[in-house]
Amino acid sequence: MTLTLDLPEHLAATDRALIAALAERNLADHGDGLLGLVLSGSAGRGLATDRSDLDVLVVLSDEAAAERTTAHSSEVDEIPWSRSELDTVGTFGTEDWWCRWSCAWAPVLLDRTDGALADAVRRQATLSPEEADGVLIDHDRLDGWLNFAYRALKGDRDGRSLETRLDAAESVPWLLDVVFAMAGRVRPYNKYLPWELRTHPLEGWPADDLLGLVERTLEGDVGAIRETFARVRPACSSYDASRGHTRTTDMVQGWGEELRLFEVRAG
Repeated sequence: MTLTLDLPEHLAATDRALIAALAERNLADHGDGLLGLVLSGSAGRGLATDRSDLDVLVVLSDEAAAERTTAHSSEVDEIPWSRSELDTVGTFGTEDWWCRWSCAWAPVLLDRTDGALADAVRRQATLSPEEADGVLIDHDRLDGWLNFAYRALKGDRDGRSLETRLDAAESVPWLLDVVFAMAGRVRPYNKYLPWELRTHPLEGWPADDLLGLVERTLEGDVGAIRETFARVRPACSSYDASRGHTRTTDMVQGWGEELRLFEVRAG
């Protein structure tokens, strides 16, 4: 049996040969237990350098995957995933959650499941409406961003520059969870943030705008925090309208008079 692979055009000939050999070897080892291949990492997203290896997710039946472990080499990381693992969607804060973005925008090279594998890969990188609510509200990412941003603003008000920079920097991961959750997407690994924002834009958050706000916030620029708040607040209203509730808006409004610090303008 010969496998037909759907390889991205950007892959070099040497990488194509490596993947073809890997596919044939897994077919020989597992037969029908080989369900598919997914190319993750830099190579899967067209960002490979001469120091990059191939991160290939080998999707196997549960029985075939039982005796497999990840195989590392200088050229290929061959990562076995059982079908059950792929179909299990990790919850926020768990180890399985942090693996979910590895499936985002990752090309499926081989799907022997009549499309079910491709659907499962997309599901890993996509938040259901209930999951998005969970990230924003139940896991406090929105409130946590407000908390660190507020602390940075207070530090600036009180002339504590180091504390301001620390709290401002601490707020950034929480902010990124918020803006991606509102879009129904898993937040990317930091390495891929600029790439994702430019190639798969977030509505209401143009790449250069959000990256600029992030960079300025990391430098302790409280003006950037206030500009970000001015975007987050209406984004909450739009998100709540799409969900048919007022949970994120209520959380913001729950800060009451403290919000005035977010609205102060220089000069």
